[in-house]
Amino acid sequence: MDDIPMKQHLDLDMEKMAQILEIKRKVFRKELSLEEARELVNRTFDRITAEEFAYGEQQMLEYGITDEAMIEEMDDIIDVFRDVLVHDESQLPEGHPIRTYQREADALQALLERIEAATADRFVKNEWLELYDRLQEINVHFARKQNQLFPVLERKGFDRPSKVMWTFDNRVRDSIRDAHRLLERDEDEEFLAAQETVLFLVRDILEKEREVLYPTSLKLITNDEFAKMRRGDDEIGYCLIDPPPPFGDPAANDGDDAAAGDPAADTPLSPTALIEDLQAVLQRHGMTTNKEDGGELDVSTGKLTLDRINLLFKHMPVDLSYVDENDIVRFYSDTKHHVFPRSPGVIGREVQNCHPKGSVETVQEIINAFRAGRRDRAEFWLDMGGTFVYILYTAVRDENGTYRGVLEMMQDVTHIRGLSGSQRLLNWSEGDTDAPIGPDSVIGPIVERYPFIRDYLASLNSKFKKLKNPILFKTMGRIATLSMIAERGGMEVGKLIELLSQEIERRRQERGD
Repeated sequence: MDDIPMKQHLDLDMEKMAQILEIKRKVFRKELSLEEARELVNRTFDRITAEEFAYGEQQMLEYGITDEAMIEEMDDIIDVFRDVLVHDESQLPEGHPIRTYQREADALQALLERIEAATADRFVKNEWLELYDRLQEINVHFARKQNQLFPVLERKGFDRPSKVMWTFDNRVRDSIRDAHRLLERDEDEEFLAAQETVLFLVRDILEKEREVLYPTSLKLITNDEFAKMRRGDDEIGYCLIDPPPPFGDPAANDGDDAAAGDPAADTPLSPTALIEDLQAVLQRHGMTTNKEDGGELDVSTGKLTLDRINLLFKHMPVDLSYVDENDIVRFYSDTKHHVFPRSPGVIGREVQNCHPKGSVETVQEIINAFRAGRRDRAEFWLDMGGTFVYILYTAVRDENGTYRGVLEMMQDVTHIRGLSGSQRLLNWSEGDTDAPIGPDSVIGPIVERYPFIRDYLASLNSKFKKLKNPILFKTMGRIATLSMIAERGGMEVGKLIELLSQEIERRRQERGD
């Protein structure tokens, strides 16, 4: 049995692992029926830990078991080992990322019970819309798991979750989306019939996480790594729960974030060494920085400090990402215009592991065409329930034409797509800070003009807290009017408008406008 990187982080009985692997291989080869395999497992083992099961899952790739085969057979494999598969119920402190996932799972389980009860009750569309608004928050749970937890597991040699579990996540997401469409189209009977599938798939993914993913993560990942993960979790948000308290030392390990992005980095650079190293790199490429010119860099056309470069990226109305010539994600712009969730965990990760299984083939096709010089750009556009997103991939080449990676640009072009004719004169009516708000005003443009309104709404009413969820707000912000928001919060729309107007005026006076 060949060693794999994951082994160095675990204390395993390799003789026992060989027995587990042999049974799994016989199941995949159809040499044993599921019933025969289960009986053999129960005779052979008293208990199998989650990390032993996960190591066997990872090892199967070495024996030619493809990701596609794992996806198709995973439920059967888990069922074969279910009687002996155990995990310790760790008492984790609040704020620990795994504890947060567990709290979200508890909240989702409670929501599923409400959905199950609703299927037997009288059908009230508004009640179902509210239930599904909450159920769709599971996408935030998935986004944090995929962008925060999976990258750390990959660095430990355990990449099967990002290659296999992502597919199960997508099945859950798609089942909820399809059922929600039936609800919106008033296809009540079809919608109710779909609940059996939705309930099964959500409970199934939560069980896979609880039985294998979380216990294995606790064995592979250190507390320092969890503390760093916790600091990136807030950027994506949380599912059905309030933001958890901090975990670990908030100031710890910030200095080695750059090294963490490089899988080959063994020792984090000190701040002084990092600056000296950066200076040497800049000089090798004809770019200089010195105290006399305020630390400015000689970029290709002009001079900019690193502070100004970061400010420019932060204020660009587009979402940029850069993948280098080795398919490693090196950068994404820190902008409020993120179309999809991003977190620092993506840096240093192979781009193929940053996409669901169904998209990897397309990503690889683009990279191969760019690398071979057959293409220089690829574009896509998505209609996401009222939001129209434009995506452009551009090949990055140096002055000699050598392939240096891919620049990805995403932009919400809903407003641009609706423009027509010409506007040659200055007209600030759309963005005028004095423009009145009314019952039919949509919340997205209001928050764009007054970013503080989102936090203010959450402070007014606990039912408005979901507006702080970046994924849900991306959809709701385009369609939810103040009348709709007031109704959802049980408030009079006139009172809500009055309170918002007072807060806007108070902030304006603070600024001295």
